[in-house]
Order: sequence, then C-alpha cells, then structure tokens
Amino acid sequence: MRVLAAMSGGVDSAVAAARAVEAGHDVVGVHLALSRAGGTLRAGSRGCCTIEDALDARRAADRLGIPFYVWDFSERFREDVIADFVAEYQAGRTPNPCMRCNEKIKFAALLERALELGFDAVCTGHYALLVDGPDGRELHRASDAAKDQSYVLGVLTAEQLAHTYFPLGDTPSKALVRAEAAERGLTVAQKPDSHDICFIPDGDTRGWLADKVGAERGQILDRAGDVIGTHEGAHAFTVGQRRGLSIGTPAADGKPRFVLEVRPVSNTVVVGPKEALATAEISGIRATWTGAPPAAEEFDCHVQIRAHSDPVSARAQWRSGGVTVVPDAPFDGVAPGQTAVLYLGTRVLGQFTVDATVSAVAVDA
Repeated sequence: MRVLAAMSGGVDSAVAAARAVEAGHDVVGVHLALSRAGGTLRAGSRGCCTIEDALDARRAADRLGIPFYVWDFSERFREDVIADFVAEYQAGRTPNPCMRCNEKIKFAALLERALELGFDAVCTGHYALLVDGPDGRELHRASDAAKDQSYVLGVLTAEQLAHTYFPLGDTPSKALVRAEAAERGLTVAQKPDSHDICFIPDGDTRGWLADKVGAERGQILDRAGDVIGTHEGAHAFTVGQRRGLSIGTPAADGKPRFVLEVRPVSNTVVVGPKEALATAEISGIRATWTGAPPAAEEFDCHVQIRAHSDPVSARAQWRSGGVTVVPDAPFDGVAPGQTAVLYLGTRVLGQFTVDATVSAVAVDA
C-alpha cells in the first residue's frame, strides 16, 4: 500500500510513520506548512506547525529512510480554519479549530492531494481505531482512553475513513510510544505534546481576537436582563467562563457568576449561577456521519461535547435539517459552536455543531 504519512514533527506522527514502514508499506512523509509567518520557534509545549516542527519531522523521515516533503497549505488553513474561527466568535459561538483542521485540512485537502498522486491512504499519529464492520469501515475509540482522539476525528466521512490509517490506535499508552521512539533513535522521543491553539502560540486568545475583530465596551446582564457590569468585548467570553468577569457587585446569594450566553449583535454577555449552566437539550447544524446515517430518525446513543469530557447517554433525533439531542442527565455548560460527537458504544456515529441550547433551569429559579 502506498501511504502518505502526515508528519507534524511530534513523537506520535513519527512513530506512526515508523510503524507504516515496518509494516511493509511504501511510505512518503509530508509536513504541512500552515503559516507563512512561522519563523518564531515554539517555546515549551505551546503551539505546533512551526519551523522547529518541520525540522523535527525531516529528521524523523531521514532516520526512517523515507522521502520527505513540505507542502504549503497556509492559504487553505487561513481560509478554512482561522477565518472560520474568527467568524464563529463574531457570531457568539465557541469554535473548535482542531475539528475544522481535521475536517478541512488533514482529511480533505491533504487526502484529496494524496489520492490524486496515487496514494492509497493518509497515515497520522491520531489515537483512534479503525474497524472493518458489516457496512464498511468504522471509527472507534482508541485502546488508551486517556489519549483517545476519536472526538476530534468525528468529522470524518465514510469515504475518508476508507483511505485513513491510524497505526497508534491499539497502543495501550503514550509512554509506550515514547519508549518505542527512543528505541528507534527518533530525536522527538521526549518532545512535549503541543497545547493550545496552534495559530495562537502564546495562548492569549482574548488578545488575539481583539486584534482581529476589535474590542468594544458592552454590558453584562443577569438572567432578568438587569445591567450589573460592563466588559471590553463580547468576543472575549465563552459559555461557562467564570474568571475575568470583573463584576463589582456580588450576587445576592454570594455565589460566583458564570457566563450563560454571549450575544454578539448587542455586544452583551449574560451571567448567572452555575446551576443555570445545566443544559437540557442541544440542537445543531453541519451534521455529518462516519458511515451511513442512522436508519431511524430517533435513536439512543452517547454524546460527547468536549475532547476530554465524559460521554453522556442521550436520545438523538435527526432530520435533513439538523440534529437534536436530549441527554438523560443535563449537560454542563454547552456553548453554541461546540462540536457534539455521537457514539454507539465505542463507535463514532457522527457529529454536529451545536447551534442552540435549552437551559434546564428556569429564569426565575
């Protein structure tokens, strides 16, 4: 099998490429240049996709004895990931850029080019399992629950899964991957994992957004609509946030307040008690399925709303216009823009972008 190994410069993708070579595949390594202003080397574990990462990926490819290329996907990344991130915040939603990157870059743009060049599959260092089921290839959770990345892969389609290769999916732990890298002589064996948003390497999302969309003073409201404070820009807030509200007057019950809603049109932020974050229903758009859509319009499943949150049992209903989910127990603080991934056991069924939520707590509670 001809395999294009996406090599980020980290230990996972390096070991994944090594396993593909060891399995006898014809492997070519490629690093995606996602920024044309990537001259600043990463400090510590923040960020990814820097010049440092490209050099690390090249050293790993040289060690494995495979051809290596750097492909410039910066324009596509700017349009499909960064511009989408800004637009979502401007609309009062909380986006997940890693989901968009997997959807639009790693398993769309990259896979499209790979197939055009005659490759059979794209190999990555993601922790997830591919299982050949009765109706085609299925996406399942990884063996190592702590490293499972099936959530951020929930955007993949059946066609994309058919040309995807995850050599690390059945590895019991990340420690074993690092040990294997060291044994193979890969210099990235102890390289820190990347964190935060790759195109905001200093971690200052609020400052970065202020530069992109501007900052304008607005009002902070309680659930009754009364003004209780001001802010420097609604884009800086997300549902569930507690810190940084700067409300001078304490709540009547003395309890801390949390962001319940962001209203970009009026540039207002609604806050309230933690109990009001309980969400009784979510509905959304951009639904995709990792295989054929569910046979029934209503079905039981588990829903995960964050990359590292616990799945919640729920009842889902889907039609051509979108998906609605009612959890058996309320979700905690779901923000429009988040991705909800649906599971049946360990299998990923599909995903959608949350567009609306219904609180489990009445306004006057």
